[in-house]
Amino acid sequence: MTARFDVVVVGAGPGGIAAATVAAETGRSVCMLDDNASHGGQIWRGFRADAAWKYPHGRSFLDWTRRLQRTECEVWNGWQAIDAPAKSFLRLEHDGETRDIGFDNLILATGARERFLPFPGWTLPGVMGAGGLQALVKSGLDAEGKRVVLAGSGPLLLAVAAGLTKFGARIAGIYEQARLGRLAAFGFSLLSQPAKLLEGARYRLNTSYAPYRTGCWVVRAEGHGRLEQVTVTDGRKQWTLTCDWLGSGFHLVPNLELPRLFDCRITEGYVSVDDLQQSSVPHVACVGELTGIGGVEKALLEGQIAGLAAAGRDREAHALARHRGQFERFAMRMDRAFALRPELRSLADAETLICRCEDITHAALQECGSWREAKLHTRCGMGACQGRICGTAAEFLFGWERTGMRAPVLPAKASTLAAEAEPFEVVHGS
Repeated sequence: MTARFDVVVVGAGPGGIAAATVAAETGRSVCMLDDNASHGGQIWRGFRADAAWKYPHGRSFLDWTRRLQRTECEVWNGWQAIDAPAKSFLRLEHDGETRDIGFDNLILATGARERFLPFPGWTLPGVMGAGGLQALVKSGLDAEGKRVVLAGSGPLLLAVAAGLTKFGARIAGIYEQARLGRLAAFGFSLLSQPAKLLEGARYRLNTSYAPYRTGCWVVRAEGHGRLEQVTVTDGRKQWTLTCDWLGSGFHLVPNLELPRLFDCRITEGYVSVDDLQQSSVPHVACVGELTGIGGVEKALLEGQIAGLAAAGRDREAHALARHRGQFERFAMRMDRAFALRPELRSLADAETLICRCEDITHAALQECGSWREAKLHTRCGMGACQGRICGTAAEFLFGWERTGMRAPVLPAKASTLAAEAEPFEVVHGS
């Protein structure tokens, strides 16, 4: 089955919704697709129209989704882009069904994921990503009475702590690896953005009963068959906490699989774009976390810029682009504040698994000199996650650079990859 649109947007978070909405409002044919069952991305996950206003960023969710509903934009939920077998089209898969979709302009808004750093015991049941734990609880996992430790880096830790508290969890401690001085400097830089300061203060107020310590990190998780305790250090002494769950994540890294598949230029871990969000590849734009971890406001602005540019409204797009600088500076300050300390490179011991899909240990990878060599000799990064977890860890642990990308960027059926592209016969829609 084939379809073609003027604009295709991959990713239905804030940036993708904004891009699809403004492009569709100009009368262009637009399709927004996402591999989740409903749109909203990670930040708006689980928001409902009748209750979204109660949550941070809930009102912007209502405003943008209502605006989107008034357009003729097609929304394909549950579809994942796994290949780009020819110029100007993507191959999609959903529940074993294959579909090709063509575009004149492509906007990538694939967001970010947590960075995981392996340590002894990180594969125990009960150890999860901080954001992943939050998503599970939002989806129905019972948190009532659970003792939770949150550790790693980034503002997500406080947001997750506040969210879990609302669901009845008891936060045993929040441990941020960044030093207090860096966080203080970051907070001072936000004086010109009081809304962000207020948001952070609200999260901390909701979890004021829980210890919050900077310059600390988890060195070990232990238990018989599942998590029972974690050991934390400040670099000088260690202490142990009893807990049911550990949520661990070291800030965020952009989902660069599709930009790499299209051979977009990547600089210092992010896609390089011009003033109108256009990448180094003609007619391929990138927005949101792909260009820098900067939050909802940055994603919404960049989405609008890219959507207008894709619709040929360059003048309006340039007018919006003048406001982009403040969000770019915020993203850079946040990267500096939560930069990973070098001590974290020594967390894993020889037997710690780095690649969980293929059971590859830290000792096995120490024999390799590059990411390519690691894949060839150990199969690291060749399992179901396709290096999404171990690849980012290896970049930090060993200094390896990952370049290029081969399809499929996500696990897919062999029949999907073998399918031949059909000529496009549908001008708009499916």
